[in-house]
Amino acid sequence: MPRDRELKTEERILWGKVAKTTRPMPGRMEDLLAFADLEMPEPAIPVTAPVSTAAFAADAQEQPKTPVSRAHHPLEKPVKRKLVRGRLPLEARIDLHGMIQSEAHGLLLDFLVHAHERGLRHVLVITGKGRSMGSEGALKRAVPLWFSKPEFRYLISSHEPAAQHHGGEGALYVRLSRARGERS
Repeated sequence: MPRDRELKTEERILWGKVAKTTRPMPGRMEDLLAFADLEMPEPAIPVTAPVSTAAFAADAQEQPKTPVSRAHHPLEKPVKRKLVRGRLPLEARIDLHGMIQSEAHGLLLDFLVHAHERGLRHVLVITGKGRSMGSEGALKRAVPLWFSKPEFRYLISSHEPAAQHHGGEGALYVRLSRARGERS
């Protein structure tokens, strides 16, 4: 494709939507803002057969528009078995118990970003079981929820509770996603 070709309006709008989902490189924010004000034109609907408005309304009621959940997949059984038995090393670990949520959130995000940048694949996140003073384990509940947030989503491929000797229900095995272009 020639580099000097102008993008069509639809292509510019689509690229703008894709660009909004990423972090711009330093000094490139202006390029992202150039796409920000474009709106997608309504597509022309070809009329092939008369459509009953009652049938259309019934279809719209049956299928409510809900956002697609992007839940992580559990670890594959052979991978988890190797982690439990020590045949696949846990390349790094972080211990969060005793921290408040705001402190743990920032520390965990920083840890996972650095591990991802270093190309690590399997890490252990220790949240604690949360059984002191009647607590149900704020971090134990919160950390898996954080993994579904956008700032963590691209870093993590899967996660699952750890084996008993790695912390049991107070720890998580986390499989980090591969960096772009990485194979193996």
